[in-house]
Amino acid sequence: MGIKGRRALICAGSKGLGRGCAEALAAEGVHLVLNARGHEALESTATAIREAYGVEVSTVAADVTTPSGREAILAGSGDLDILVNNAGGPPPGNWRDWDRDAFIAAFDANAYAAIALMQATVPGMCERGWGRVVNITSVSVKQPIGVLGLSNTARAALTGFVAGIARDVAKQGVAINNLLPGLHATDRTVGLDTYEASLTGESKEAVAARRCAAIPAGRYGTADEFGATCAFICSEHAGFMVGQNILLDGGGFNSTL
Repeated sequence: MGIKGRRALICAGSKGLGRGCAEALAAEGVHLVLNARGHEALESTATAIREAYGVEVSTVAADVTTPSGREAILAGSGDLDILVNNAGGPPPGNWRDWDRDAFIAAFDANAYAAIALMQATVPGMCERGWGRVVNITSVSVKQPIGVLGLSNTARAALTGFVAGIARDVAKQGVAINNLLPGLHATDRTVGLDTYEASLTGESKEAVAARRCAAIPAGRYGTADEFGATCAFICSEHAGFMVGQNILLDGGGFNSTL
């Protein structure tokens, strides 16, 4: 991929899709700064990646959705070549029940956190003439999900911001794109399956089977294949990919374009 020796920050990188991205980048020889809130899982992941791939892995246990958390992450990151923005999505629910505080919390976690990290790191990438940013958003940007209205709103806001900044910095060798997961076999999907089961009276296994049957690929995605896609977007070969929303959903979103 041409990125051996580069340095990447992976937010929410101890589990799920974030870990998939971390593993794939480490396999390409990229040195990592891993962030997550849980210290134990974070250190366990960092140790496993060091042993498997022989790259440098430093850790920052902090909440990326808070100003103090981002300050700690940036202080422990140094000069970055690659930024992978990621944060857990807001809870599902009914639009009638969400107040202003719920929307602000969703925006802070799933839009502003990524925006703030880009504002802090992209100027340095521009000065050095090379950089990659991947924002992990959601299929809901293209196909809103009723019970995830908070996520729909916040991630759409981030998408709009990226559409502008990506074109502004492309000439300086920095490529910014969004990676939109559909349903993947992660804790987040298990939580959503469990929530729907509580509404319908089904078992969560039945909900999962029904959802998989509705995906043309016939299954949930894996963190490994998601990470491999992320690694390509971060590679030397993706410099002409600018401001795109790359959907990884097994064909679930049905559209000609």
